[in-house]
Amino acid sequence: MLIIYQKVTNKSLAYFWQKFIKRNLTVLGIETSCDDTGIALIRHENNENNKVLANILNSQQSFHIRYGGIIPPRAQDLHRAKIAHVFEKCLQEGRICAQDIDAIAVTTKPGLPLSLLVGLRFARFLARTYNKPLVPVHHMEAHALQARLEHDIPYPFLCLLISGGHCQLTFVRGPNEFLLLGESLDDAPGEAFDKIVRRLRLYINPAYRQWSGGRIVEEAAKLAKQPEAFQFPLPLAQTRDCNFSFAGIKNNSFRSISRQERKEGTPPDSAISNYADFCAGLLHAVSRHLMHRTQRALEFCIARNYFEEKPRSLVVSGGVANNDVIFDDVSNLAKHYNCETYRPSKKYCSDNGVMIAWNGIEQILSNSQSLRWDYYNLDIKGKVPLGVSIINEVTKSNMKCKWIQPRRVANE
Repeated sequence: MLIIYQKVTNKSLAYFWQKFIKRNLTVLGIETSCDDTGIALIRHENNENNKVLANILNSQQSFHIRYGGIIPPRAQDLHRAKIAHVFEKCLQEGRICAQDIDAIAVTTKPGLPLSLLVGLRFARFLARTYNKPLVPVHHMEAHALQARLEHDIPYPFLCLLISGGHCQLTFVRGPNEFLLLGESLDDAPGEAFDKIVRRLRLYINPAYRQWSGGRIVEEAAKLAKQPEAFQFPLPLAQTRDCNFSFAGIKNNSFRSISRQERKEGTPPDSAISNYADFCAGLLHAVSRHLMHRTQRALEFCIARNYFEEKPRSLVVSGGVANNDVIFDDVSNLAKHYNCETYRPSKKYCSDNGVMIAWNGIEQILSNSQSLRWDYYNLDIKGKVPLGVSIINEVTKSNMKCKWIQPRRVANE
């Protein structure tokens, strides 16, 4: 059977390519890299207009939040139970028949292997059933390109990827060309927020129960009366590279919470009284660290003429890009370098099928070889790098920076 498909591929690829570039292109995106089952449909029209026909997301957050983290086997079970229903709902919302889909994009790396497997197997089933090509998608590359769906952002551009599982700085030269400038040495920012909020016991507040840790910190910080009450040391202050570290902020948070609990005699089922002040200090510390590493990345790219005299653009993407304080601080930083800052709409910052479908479109339009008919030669990868690492080159440059401060410090 595989041999037959391979023969069809060789004879038909040119036909399908010509078909795609001469008319509207409709791509289905399937995302199951972690704990959300996302399926979406995007129509690309006349090489200019893009329309999200449908975007369905089944979140498992309410289940996993009770156990303090994602349980991979249960995440897989929930994906299996919901994916067919999410697909049918996506077709209904998009008012389209499965036969009218041109290609199926699916996340194959990186992520939880058990979760990725559900998405790939379902994509194979659809591809066989409706005789459609597959487009394998790198999850983090999809995040990096997501903002181009809604904004006119030319290549190349710098991208700050911040989420619950990743923190990376990458220079994007094209849909398949990424230079990795820096990454987290330990925790991701979203992961640190989740762990700290859990230790702070803010999930006992009904208003916060269904929110991510980052959103809780942002909302609680708005209530701060003394936002400077809690101070955190700057991570990697003596290291001249673009890597990140949030373990120190997390551990300092745990110690600060314990000290405050002892001081107040806080009951085991309660939060410290000045948790809003704590959240303001925490958010400031995380934002400041992200700014410092992004500033060095900007200076490195400008010094190496990576932007090629074109308009400079910085994209902030991933679930933590939803945070307005962090985005505004990074945007303010970028302005000092004549750099415009973008992010996807908030509904698209976190994991979703739209970013996978859009990445599929970007790949198809840039290279016909992205269309794959050899379904069983595609496999998942739990861990995989993002593009080509030039972290050592950034480190060797040993660049000094005159730090631009977050607005809170600048206004003091």
